[in-house]
Amino acid sequence: MSNVRYRQLDGLRAVAVAMVLYAHFFAADGSYWGHVGVRLFFVLSGFLITRLLLEARSAAEFEPVAALKSFYIRRALRIFPPYFGMLGFVWLAGLEESKRVLAWHAFYLSNFWYALRDEWTPWILCHTWSLSIEEQFYVIWPLIILLAPRRSIERICIGVILLSLAYRFYWPVTGTPSLARDLLPPASMDALASGALLAIWRSRTALSPRWMLMSWVPLAVTFLILLWLRPMPMPMTLDWARWIGLEVLPLVPLVMIVSCCSAGLGGYLGRLVECPPLTALGRISYGVYLFHAVVLALIVKAQPWIPINVSEQGFGRLLIAGAGTLMLASISWLVLEKRINALKDFFPYVVPKERTTAQAVYATKVPGIPAYPHRAIDDSDTLPNPQSSTN
Repeated sequence: MSNVRYRQLDGLRAVAVAMVLYAHFFAADGSYWGHVGVRLFFVLSGFLITRLLLEARSAAEFEPVAALKSFYIRRALRIFPPYFGMLGFVWLAGLEESKRVLAWHAFYLSNFWYALRDEWTPWILCHTWSLSIEEQFYVIWPLIILLAPRRSIERICIGVILLSLAYRFYWPVTGTPSLARDLLPPASMDALASGALLAIWRSRTALSPRWMLMSWVPLAVTFLILLWLRPMPMPMTLDWARWIGLEVLPLVPLVMIVSCCSAGLGGYLGRLVECPPLTALGRISYGVYLFHAVVLALIVKAQPWIPINVSEQGFGRLLIAGAGTLMLASISWLVLEKRINALKDFFPYVVPKERTTAQAVYATKVPGIPAYPHRAIDDSDTLPNPQSSTN
């Protein structure tokens, strides 16, 4: 992928994480845009991870076991250090009595914890539900992409999407909304698999399917209308239909947005999405997402010493908590994450047999030695998954 496409995908990350900050720091009604940001991150994640694995699989020197090992090591290097650092701080500070539930979060079972409790307690760690979804996805999906018959992968993606949609239609039968409907893995697999399906199409052609080109605008408009109607009271049947629509209708528009940026969006929109402030925010978006709830908890505790009101949603909270989050995420990126990411070069997905490991590691850096397929997509920045707004 070209540098333009890298920058544009970073810009999308920035947009997604900005939706979450808006929902958690500013919007008084628990804006649904935070949830849209989650869905965008899931589509991005499914797309990038699947495309990376498909490119590794297409190499002549591809070995499934070696590629799987490299994938899991690289994911651990990217995700674990800041994540467990955040959990360690929460444990030491004893914020919101989180110590008793840290094991659930340490094993990436946050989504199950909140689903079983059916409440966002402790709130300071509730954003980890989507990180848990991601980690559960990372455990299973590489096995499918690298080991399943290649001709079956597209059908598997479509099957996962259909099962996720069917899962949504189960919940109106229960008659009672609960957090489980949004937090259990099937609720997010449609977005992840949609991104994966886009990666499969991209491996064959740069063109989007005609039905997507024709449908994404009407679907987006319908979604916006439902979002506008969301605060209005409705009979239970219509309320369930509205919920399903809000979950399903954005999928195709989000896939189209990722598709356009992955191909390199031109014109004013392309220049906007790759402008330096957005791409810089996109690069540190994992840390922004990871630390924003902790920063919020700390500034609320410090309200007596802060002249601006940060105890409630609004501009003051957005300004102070946003600035603190950006500062902490930037330090984390420069001091910790960027340095650890460099270690991933020692674990390439594909190592040509005729070259030594040392040559493989430096192949992309030494003039005259061509880059390997595993570098075609850089997975140096995981796709943070801002949690849904607590609506």
